[in-house]
Amino acid sequence: MASVDDSMPARISPDCPQDTRDVLHHAWAHDVSGLKKLLDVRERASAQDPQTGETPLHAAIRACGPASDAESDDEGDDLSAQEAKEALQELFFSGAIWNDVDCNNETPGCVAWRLGRNSLYRLCVDAGVRAELLFALMGGYEELSSGSEAGDDGAGDDAAELDGTVERHGETGGCEARFIPPDAGEKPITSDEYLKSDLTYDADKLLDSDLNGVMMAWETDIMRRSVAALVPGSQPGKRVLNIGFGMGIIDRIFADLQPSRHHIIEAHPSVLEHVSKPESRFGPAWEKNAPQPGAYQIFSGRWQEVVPRLIEQGETYDAIYFDTFGEDYSLLKMFFTEYIPALLDQDGRFSFFNGLGADRRICYDVYTKVVEMHCADAGLDVEWEESDVDMAGLGEEGKGQWEGVRRRYWTLDKYRLPTCTFMG
Repeated sequence: MASVDDSMPARISPDCPQDTRDVLHHAWAHDVSGLKKLLDVRERASAQDPQTGETPLHAAIRACGPASDAESDDEGDDLSAQEAKEALQELFFSGAIWNDVDCNNETPGCVAWRLGRNSLYRLCVDAGVRAELLFALMGGYEELSSGSEAGDDGAGDDAAELDGTVERHGETGGCEARFIPPDAGEKPITSDEYLKSDLTYDADKLLDSDLNGVMMAWETDIMRRSVAALVPGSQPGKRVLNIGFGMGIIDRIFADLQPSRHHIIEAHPSVLEHVSKPESRFGPAWEKNAPQPGAYQIFSGRWQEVVPRLIEQGETYDAIYFDTFGEDYSLLKMFFTEYIPALLDQDGRFSFFNGLGADRRICYDVYTKVVEMHCADAGLDVEWEESDVDMAGLGEEGKGQWEGVRRRYWTLDKYRLPTCTFMG
């Protein structure tokens, strides 16, 4: 990322309306009493400079400047950070949207992370978690191009959530959320559009007709780690269910363990055609070589249609992996709250490709907390295994691994692998 000018003149443009300018200046000064007088109109808490996209949250954090090495926890906060906390709390209370992006494509939390302001970053994460949980209660998870659009329906600005569309990088799933600047001209990906699109396979990636990365070979190490977490000790004979075949990376790893049952659900016609070819490891010959009829099988169709049939047939599994494309987080949540209890053996393990917000650290951290809470509601414990992601070839848009791919859907140097088991 290019160097960012965090000075006030660079962030508050000459064209900024006076009422917005006033709020930004008071936020920059951490003048809580002055802010309270200005925030009698709720929308002002998320007012944005029309040129720079600066919001009062950005300004309050940016004014602190870079943290010293001493700021590792709240006790290490300097006076500026302590004052900024009060300003942020007042702004959040007044409806400030936690995930608005500025012209540098940074949310307030992104600015806090870049400046090393850990306590302010945590405040932004907590605000994101509250907003996401509120949306869940309201039946939300609607697609937003940025948080600035959230309050238009009267739901309240504090309910502004991150874009929950599963624009994953991989297979038919993965649940990746991302922010799209209002002028980016990008269209959201939906499951219906994806299933109608033409797919292109090569040795390194699977792309849809808009060049979105459906799955890529660089994810192989993550898939290996996921199988190791789902089948500890690489024990043979396990009952496996994978939802979303894509390039077949994780299914090949599962197959090497010689499962007693290996079921795959795949909805895209192009993927199903690819799998049916003689050179595919998972075609008719694979199904015929099963230890018993029906033990190895690819089910065609959406998982929402196939899974209820498996439950009716009494199928249960030791290891379940979920990775769909073009679906929002609410459907992943529905899967593990409504279907995992019937599908997963009492001692079984469930995981999913954790691309939730993986193009922005704060989204990744917010979704980690949200998943933990929703899993607990579903009677599931979740453990996270954090591992390095080899960023060689992944660091620049349109270059390296991303050459020919519409956008870089992964920007983080760590992967947080979830393993879910029943409580108790």
